[in-house]
Amino acid sequence: MDIKLSQTFIAVDDHDKALAFYRDILGLEVRGDVGYADMRWVTIGAPSQPDVNIVLEPPLADPNASAADKQAMAELLGKGLLRGVIFSTDDVDATFERISTAGGEVLQEPVNQHWGVRDCAFRDPAGNMVRFSQPRGK
Repeated sequence: MDIKLSQTFIAVDDHDKALAFYRDILGLEVRGDVGYADMRWVTIGAPSQPDVNIVLEPPLADPNASAADKQAMAELLGKGLLRGVIFSTDDVDATFERISTAGGEVLQEPVNQHWGVRDCAFRDPAGNMVRFSQPRGK
């Protein structure tokens, strides 16, 4: 049996701002853009990984969720408390330079970590942490 990651989700509060970051700065491609009720899902991914999709979704993508639950999720997102994503890169320093020069909010400059990677971190426009990792020695 072969199991592979197909999709993962990132909560965003403004899809257009998220696209400016993920598409325009990071270079991910848009693979789909659909709406339902007052919600929107945008599917993006790396051209080098056509079988892995990242879905940018509302903080609480449930049309039947209560107003209180939607507000609670929006507050968690605004504080940066929802999970982010880690991308691999072949040059973390160049990646850091490109994103920071484009105005990305820096959380951590490139550093060698004791677990064997060199990485850096940014916040996306919704407040999610986005890390970029490169195995050391490469």
